[in-house]
Order: sequence, then structure tokens, then C-alpha cells
Amino acid sequence: MQALVLAFVGIGITVAVYGVVALIVKADDVGVTLAKSDGRSVVGGLSRAFGRALVLGMPGFLTFLGAAGTAAMIWVGGGIIVHGLEAYGVHSIGLAINSAAEAAAHLLPSASEPVKWTVMAFLSGIAGLLIGAVSIPIVGFVFAPAWKLVKGILLKPQG
Repeated sequence: MQALVLAFVGIGITVAVYGVVALIVKADDVGVTLAKSDGRSVVGGLSRAFGRALVLGMPGFLTFLGAAGTAAMIWVGGGIIVHGLEAYGVHSIGLAINSAAEAAAHLLPSASEPVKWTVMAFLSGIAGLLIGAVSIPIVGFVFAPAWKLVKGILLKPQG
């Protein structure tokens, strides 16, 4: 029974997420269609105005969504790496983040749990940002040229 419920919830969440993504992707097309509608009636005028607003608002919304998604990936990635390091015996970073969160929680006892969560999320994001800042040059200056060299050797024309 538990497996069926988990499968049903998993499928439902997947359908919902892909549905929202499809709506976002097609929102400007819907906006263009609404903006072209007959504006002679009150409903037609409202749908035209809504369509124009949708078309004009999508670039800003997508910019915001891109920034929020990037921030979320940095935060989640930092948390995954911190927890992964703990699994390999490197506890110092996780302990430092947890200690800072505990200290902040003691400063505001009435909201200790939200404060603790916020500090841990923020510091995990900082860890992800630092790891990304170190990784980008390494990938760009070491791994990418090495991969290009390997590809050149492997794909060298036989002759």
C-alpha cells in the first residue's frame, strides 16, 4: 500500500511540475493569442489587455525565475556537498555551519527554529557559491582543455 501511495504521489508531482513548466513555456503564446482577440466586447477588451500584459511581463518573470533557480541550485548544491563531506569524515564545515545556526537561534529564542533553518540555508548557499567560484576556473582552464585534447586525439582522422 505504501509503495502504491508513493508511486501515485511521485507521478502526480511529476505531472504537476511538468504541467507548470509547460504553462510557463507557452504563456507568451497564449498572451499573443489573447492579444489578437476581438476587442469589441468587454470580455474581448479584457482578454486583449491580459494578453498584452502576459507578453510584456514574461521576460521579467523569466529573468526572475532564472535568478531564483540559480540561487536555489547554489543553495542545494552547497548543502549536498557539505553533507557529502561529512559522510567522508570532513565534519568541520558542517559543524561550523551548525554552530553558527545554533548561536543565531539562541539570539532569538522565540523564533529559534526558523532562524536556525535560515542561517543553515544561507551558509549552505555561501558554501555552494564558494565551491562554484573555485570550480569554474578549474573546469575552464584544466578540464575543458584536457577534454579538447583527448577529443582531438580520439577523433583524429586515420590516414
